[in-house]
Parts: sequence; C-alpha cells; structure tokens
Amino acid sequence: MHNSPEPGAIKKLYGGLEGGGTKFVCAVGSGPDEIIEEIRFPTTSPDETLGRAIAFFQKYSLSAIGLAPFGPLDLNPASATYGSITATPKPGWSGTNLVSAFRHAFDFPLAFDLDVNAAAFGEYSWVPGNRGLDSLVYFTIGTGIGAGSIINGKVIHGLTHPEAGHMRLPHDLSKDPFPGFCPFHGDCFEGMASGPALARRWGYPAETLPDEHPAWDLEAAYIAYALVNVILMLSPQRIVLGGGVMEHLPLFPSIREKVRGLLNGYIASPVFAGTLEEFILPPALGKRSGILGAIALAKTLSEKG
Repeated sequence: MHNSPEPGAIKKLYGGLEGGGTKFVCAVGSGPDEIIEEIRFPTTSPDETLGRAIAFFQKYSLSAIGLAPFGPLDLNPASATYGSITATPKPGWSGTNLVSAFRHAFDFPLAFDLDVNAAAFGEYSWVPGNRGLDSLVYFTIGTGIGAGSIINGKVIHGLTHPEAGHMRLPHDLSKDPFPGFCPFHGDCFEGMASGPALARRWGYPAETLPDEHPAWDLEAAYIAYALVNVILMLSPQRIVLGGGVMEHLPLFPSIREKVRGLLNGYIASPVFAGTLEEFILPPALGKRSGILGAIALAKTLSEKG
C-alpha cells in the first residue's frame, strides 16, 4: 500500500511490525492515512523472518518502531528475557527475542507488546469515536482467541499479559459434546470457539458453513459468555470483535442479544437501553488494527521522549 502525502507533510516516520504465526506485516508511516510502504511475507524461521523485517525498516529514517508479535511474550522490562516470545507452539520460535534482534540493528526507541494489545491500541488511538473513551476491549477470534484491554488509556499488563482467550466458560455437554481443541485447557474459550475448534467440531472450515447452520448460534453463545465475563470484570465502554471468525457478520446481532439476556438487566447503564450496536461492534480499522496499532505504540513511545 502506498499513500504518498504532500512533501513535508510527515515530520516523523514510525515503523510497525505485526507478527503472526503464518505471516508478518511491516509498515512505515505516521498514521492510517499516511502509510509510505507496507509489506507482508510468510513467517518462516526466526532468523530469516526477523532479518527480512529489519532490512525493510533499514531503508527508512525512523523515530521508533512498534513490535507486536504473536505470544506469549515476556513484557517485563526487568526480566533477563524481556522482549522474547516464550512457550509458543510455533516450531522454532520459543525463546526468540525480537527486542534484542532489533536493538542490534537500531538505536532508537522500540515499543514491544502483544499483537492483540496492539490491535486494541490501534482501535483506541486512531478511531475518532474511541479516543474519548477511558476503556475498550478488543477480541480477536480466529485461528486463536485473545483480547487486548485498554483501561484509563493504557494497555493492561500484569504478571505477563491477560489471556482472555483461555477463560473457562459454561459447557453443557448434553448440548455440545465437543471436548474442546485447546492443548492446554480443552474446553476453554479458545478451545470451543476458535476457527480450528469450529472446523474440528463440525468437520468443515467456519467460512464454508451456511448462515442457518447450528454452529453459529452455538458460537454466538460462547462469545456472549466470554463478553459478559469481561463486562462484569472490567466494565469496558466498548468491545471490538475482530478476527477471521467475526467476518461472519450475522454473529454480531446474535451476540448482542445473548449478552443482553445473560446480563438480565443487571448493569445500570443507558448503553443497555439501546441496540448495543455501538457497544459490541466490528473493528473500524478492519484487518489493519494490529499494524496500525504497532505504529501507534511507536508514536506514543517516541513522544514520551
């Protein structure tokens, strides 16, 4: 993608990296409407993949880079392994330290966070309707499930980073005997509602299932359970649902209806007097929330000095 602004319009350029298990996306620019160059390439070995990313960024004079790979990650700056991917099932990537690799190549600030946290920060930073909020939660529901949470304008970190995709949900085995697909927890949220879980349960990829298939009502129910947990724990002002599974747009009205039913009038907010269309909604940035969030992380870090 090449959107060339007028000469002199960009004073500072930032790099963004969104690293997934199947592909990496790298971009340079200053915001959604000022992207100078964006590339995508397959995730292969760490040396090859990171080397390709570093070579891309070295072509530019940048103020900072935001690194937003898949996890789990070590996000503790005091840790000896800060900047690394930890116990990932992606072969060859456990222990890979992105921050160290980039630090050897660049001497400017490097922001580092989980890919879904970057997506949450992208939606929060670049979407005008979100900028006045104190809190927002972004779920990605696709090959895996994860959530990034913004509270008081900042991404939540803790011991590591939240793993909302692995929360436990009610599972009625008489209605849904599927044991779950998560290698760690079986029938956690990701184990029941991710894209691979749908394919394993029904025998077909989610994108091939027709609208009237019972898969979708069950999927909406599991997502609604998860959202109610998050609503009751974090009280977010907006929930954004992205990822490949959520490209099935009829899920949204079904999820909103089920969330309302599960809460049963308990939350005293005028938000729940409406349709919930502005409370539970698709990402305004589409599939670019993550890469634009990585740029937003870089920009924010650079501006802090």
